[in-house]
Amino acid sequence: MSAVMPMPLEALPDRQRLATRIFQFAVAVNLALTGFCLLAMFTGVGAGIAGRFEFNGDTAARLAFSLIFFNGIWALIWYGVKNLLLKYFVGLSKEERRQVFSSRMREPFDLPGLLARHSERRIRIVDMIGRRGRFITLAMTLFFFLYADIGAKQSGNFATAFTAQTLMDSVIVNWLFLALFRNNGFMGALFFGAQTRIMDGMLGRANCMLILTLWALFKFTLIPIGGQLQQVYPPQHFALLFALIWGTYLVVDTLAEVGGSLYGTMKIRVRGVGDVNRKSVAGTVTGLVGGLIFSFGVVAANGLPASYFALAGCVAVSSSVLELLSPRGTDDFTMATGNALICWAFGAWVLSAS
Repeated sequence: MSAVMPMPLEALPDRQRLATRIFQFAVAVNLALTGFCLLAMFTGVGAGIAGRFEFNGDTAARLAFSLIFFNGIWALIWYGVKNLLLKYFVGLSKEERRQVFSSRMREPFDLPGLLARHSERRIRIVDMIGRRGRFITLAMTLFFFLYADIGAKQSGNFATAFTAQTLMDSVIVNWLFLALFRNNGFMGALFFGAQTRIMDGMLGRANCMLILTLWALFKFTLIPIGGQLQQVYPPQHFALLFALIWGTYLVVDTLAEVGGSLYGTMKIRVRGVGDVNRKSVAGTVTGLVGGLIFSFGVVAANGLPASYFALAGCVAVSSSVLELLSPRGTDDFTMATGNALICWAFGAWVLSAS
């Protein structure tokens, strides 16, 4: 039934070592970020990057709400949706679903056997619905809130205005994910269940952990780039920059997976963390078209000159190329960073020369 051959079970030791290395990398990065945040909090050193996070009643309540809703209630909803789809749409048995939602690292996970018994297309679709359902709804809500806020305030530190909150949130949430990395119980399934691809086989949670870790690192990468952006763009364009950097990445990344899952033929070999690392022309084209429509629409809505349409086109094309060529698990980092660098180059070379 499957046109894609997963990694054989004989490769299990190599996959275990890779999962362990990714886990160790995530622990090291989160330790460094935690230390940096605490240093900035208590001494003010590095506060220009990490922000001045104040742990008080308000922040404690916000963190509690974030954990309970986003990583509790919202995660439970999409875990339930994915579980039901695997049962009724794909036809997985109770034991197969138990294996899917486990860490997959304490016993061999027979992905080839699973694909021989069930439709690969349907499994990909359920993977996509679980991941995008949990992530994109929240990400786009946060995006529109910040886009409106930046447009209204035109803050001089638009690139770092919310770093103190989101960085500390990322650190705390990542520690929870790390603590549950090998957990085979309900809490492990709750945190990782909707976001972990079945098609990644044993490396499902490793891929998810790599994405979370690199996304936390992106917040640091943006700091020096954001400082340069503020030097070459007027404040009234800060919301536009935010939309091109984050919005285009979100649209391209989401639509590429949606298109590839629904009607793509997985023939393009890519590198990455997972048992099956292939993408489709249909998914890439869907992401590109969506990115172009979004970025052009943002420029048109802001009434900007024609040169900004060239910038929008470059960002959309770059996002699509990086989504396709970046090793799986790293494209969130490379796409967002690439978009920021393109916006900086455009401002430094085109706007400064005009």
